[in-house]
Amino acid sequence: MVKNRGDCDQVTRGHPLWDGKTENRMKEVLNKLFNYQSLGREEAKTILSDLASGKYNASQMAAFMTVYLMRNITVDELAGFRDAMLDLCVRVPADDFNAIDLCGTGGDGKDTFNISTLASFVVAGAGQVVAKHGNYGVSSVCGSSNVLEYFGARFSNDTDTQLKSMEDAGICFLHAPLFHPAMKNVAPVRRELGVKTFFNMLGPMVNPAFPKNQLVGVFNLELARLYGYLYQDTDKNFIILHSMDGYDEVSLTSDFKFVTKTGEGIMSPAKLGFRKLEQAELHGGNTIEEAAAIFRNILENRGTEAQQNAVLANAGLAISVGKKISMEEGIAQARESLVSGRALASFKAFITINSQA
Repeated sequence: MVKNRGDCDQVTRGHPLWDGKTENRMKEVLNKLFNYQSLGREEAKTILSDLASGKYNASQMAAFMTVYLMRNITVDELAGFRDAMLDLCVRVPADDFNAIDLCGTGGDGKDTFNISTLASFVVAGAGQVVAKHGNYGVSSVCGSSNVLEYFGARFSNDTDTQLKSMEDAGICFLHAPLFHPAMKNVAPVRRELGVKTFFNMLGPMVNPAFPKNQLVGVFNLELARLYGYLYQDTDKNFIILHSMDGYDEVSLTSDFKFVTKTGEGIMSPAKLGFRKLEQAELHGGNTIEEAAAIFRNILENRGTEAQQNAVLANAGLAISVGKKISMEEGIAQARESLVSGRALASFKAFITINSQA
């Protein structure tokens, strides 16, 4: 067995997972994809399960992951990948909480501050339980896991810790690598690539708490369409978002597309009661320390108007989905959560609980 930088096992002759057909199977799949043919749902599920099980070497995994940068993924392929991830995950029993997840795909290349993570604490402070799925930054300086870890959170897949966090803080954080342990073979390759892959597309779909409500940000309109197709076949309450200038969230820098179970449309910042922002106003800093300082300032109600408005817009839409109220009411509740300090109280309770995990 040959080690790849100490992290990723390569499958070679003599490896227990090598069955003599592994190499040819991936060659066939890659040739198929390079010729713009697509995988069926079950085929996609099998391929991703084998990928997660370490049946392919690092080069094969890298080729497979990046092919979807050159051709569009299909609904069946995305559904098959999702099915495999959910079959392999460590589940969290959150049905009793009517929880919501606020999660973007990432990969928009905008390097904003941690808008969806901040919005999650605002939502929790407004009384809507959150089961937040997140990870370290891959194509950005500071992902949700980076910033929470900076403040002392220790990640765990212990069910009791997650349930206590939802009960006492109104929010739990599901650090993706701990809940998708089968993906440990893939993680080093993703990290070395440093670009968005189809795993960015999957992130919001594979929350191990199976939340009943979801706000999903996506990095392009094609993915918004695919998510819309897939989510229509679920019992989730959802809103899928894409800002028309490329953000995977409501950035307020442009109009944004939204898709819900009952329809879709385009909304402007003005219709939500906010001014249009400049991209520079959403910059997330150049280091984790700078990102954390922005994070703390906003929760302490000391952020800039632009920073706070971006958070309130996303939190408000999430609250409207979870509580089945209007967008305007959701934004009003988000503002009250932030200004009253309830969002900050939720954050402090979360850190207290999860620093002991």
